[in-house]
Amino acid sequence: MKRLNIIYWIFTAIFAALMLFTAIPDAMVSSNSVKFTHEYLGYPIYFIPFLGIAKTLGVVTILIPGISPRLKEWAYAGLAFDLAGAIYSNLYLAPNPQMVMMLLWVAPGIVSYIYFHKRLAYVGKSSMA
Repeated sequence: MKRLNIIYWIFTAIFAALMLFTAIPDAMVSSNSVKFTHEYLGYPIYFIPFLGIAKTLGVVTILIPGISPRLKEWAYAGLAFDLAGAIYSNLYLAPNPQMVMMLLWVAPGIVSYIYFHKRLAYVGKSSMA
């Protein structure tokens, strides 16, 4: 269980940090955020703080121990939809090989999610014994 927890928390912390790195400028509606999200991608300005707040809430949810697993599922789903939308929007506008860098955001999220479920299964088995 110790190894499972270590892997889970390392990848969850990395994923959370990467997502928070993009959430804070969005929530604050920074000039870079407006330039990228509104001017480059074409999304309305009112959508920018919504994305930032939603991502921040998702990050907080996956980081706080003891929160309902169902709520964590929703947080992971929301963060995954955000990443999928970002990847799709960028590929639609300007497909380029640099999009492979998006794996830096996606991979830790996938590992975190997988180990979230492994931890749930382990706790479920040990509570039945």
